[in-house]
Amino acid sequence: MNFREALSVLSKSSPYAVSTEKEPDDSNVLNQIKEQLYIQTEIEVDFKRILDSIEPNDKKLVFLCGSSGDGKSEILTRYKKRFSDSIKFHLDATHSFEPEATAIETLDNLFNDYLDGNAPLVVGINTGMLGNYAEEGKNLYVTEAIKEFLNGVDNTKEVHFLDFEDYPKFTLELESYDSAFIKSFLMRFTSGSNNIIREVYEQELQSQSAEQLLCSNYQLLSIPEVQEAIVDLLLKARLVKDQFLTARALLDFIFSLLAGPGYIFDNLFLDKENELSSKITSLDPVNHRTQRSDEFILSQHLNLKNDDFVRFKTALADLGIKRSLSPESFLRAFYLLRKASIGNDFHINFKNDFDEYLLADYSRVWTMHDKFYKNSEFKLEIRKFYKDVVIAALHRYMNKNAPKLEKGHYLLSDCNGVHVCCEINIQPDFAAITKNRPKNNASFNVCLKAEDQTIMLPMNINLFELLGKIIEGYRPNKHDKSTVVMLDDLVDKLVEAANSSNTLFLVTKNKRIKVTKIDEDEIEVSGV
Repeated sequence: MNFREALSVLSKSSPYAVSTEKEPDDSNVLNQIKEQLYIQTEIEVDFKRILDSIEPNDKKLVFLCGSSGDGKSEILTRYKKRFSDSIKFHLDATHSFEPEATAIETLDNLFNDYLDGNAPLVVGINTGMLGNYAEEGKNLYVTEAIKEFLNGVDNTKEVHFLDFEDYPKFTLELESYDSAFIKSFLMRFTSGSNNIIREVYEQELQSQSAEQLLCSNYQLLSIPEVQEAIVDLLLKARLVKDQFLTARALLDFIFSLLAGPGYIFDNLFLDKENELSSKITSLDPVNHRTQRSDEFILSQHLNLKNDDFVRFKTALADLGIKRSLSPESFLRAFYLLRKASIGNDFHINFKNDFDEYLLADYSRVWTMHDKFYKNSEFKLEIRKFYKDVVIAALHRYMNKNAPKLEKGHYLLSDCNGVHVCCEINIQPDFAAITKNRPKNNASFNVCLKAEDQTIMLPMNINLFELLGKIIEGYRPNKHDKSTVVMLDDLVDKLVEAANSSNTLFLVTKNKRIKVTKIDEDEIEVSGV
């Protein structure tokens, strides 16, 4: 077996990509590789705990829910072999198994048999099908339990729901972010001991027909700092592009990085065939133009000699990077290796251009909102974030046509050169923050109090980044359309809150007139 054949077990087109009830051939090397690379996840631990707790004739119903490719079939086939004597398993709720019956009708029969019998039942089901059965299913006991689960209610001890969405692949913390699942897999995949993949790789290196590019990519992926950079990139794809990460997609992604047409750093951003890579192409560091990167590209096109760079390329050759590269490819290599020490560390000159400060800042603010209900020490820092970022950006954005309006005043309209504005007292609403913890790490709720009204808006990383750019003087354009819609929604809510105010200000180039409503028939004007 050559190295490419060994790696093929990762590919989504591989017969090993989906587990079946067929007993695996333990003598098959590819089966051995798949088993060796298997990572037990938190959802599997909880699933096993529930199955272990089920007593004989203990009539419980367990749903394992998720998306296609997240690992349901792998978990279900493993535990069916272990518990099939006492528990009935239905591995795929999208199948009817009978030509004349629909999947919904098959589930109706399955749940009716479950209620009539004494045996517990485990069902693997896609989240979409779960919702479909809640609406179309005829077994009211099950449909009501599903509806309660989908509405966030857990009122039954007989029906358990384990949803992959409740077990995110990424964790956000105050000082960092991480993915235990991805890191565990990459460490095991590149481990120097008890690793069949590593053994085949070593044999490939000694072969006269060795695929040098494939081996170089595996060597690069074995660098821990490269693995960290890949985690950064996948988290960014998750938050910025709303790209969910399933186990199958991750394995196919790693295969495409290694077996693609170029070095791993080019395969990361130029391969559009893989589900994850297609979203990552827009995150290509080459598109993040800085003076330093532009000067590097220009100097390479002009063939300007740089002795430090020449020495650095020698160190890259020791890592197997021996092909001639474009300046853009070198920049991608700098990005991927930015956390590692290589040769004379010429690439570290570009580190500040590539570091993911946005991820770290978002992770910190998200975590403060998530933990605030039990840690009021975050109050000062949250208040500072709202004042210096959210409220400051709103003031700039709403007053873009009247930039000289004073603090606390917001433009409502422009009439023949007269700015009609109001004064709004906007503060963080800590009571609302306490009650509205983030449901997932894709967003958190910004909770404001304006004129005694609570205003909430989901804040994702794109809006988070846009607010920071607005403070620095950036004006949103058509490329920010989807994010600006969210910001405009917040502005509309603020204007609605301002409508309850009895005071307006008319501001011209030379005058500021205050108009106050005294009662239904009387207004007071000052500053004329």
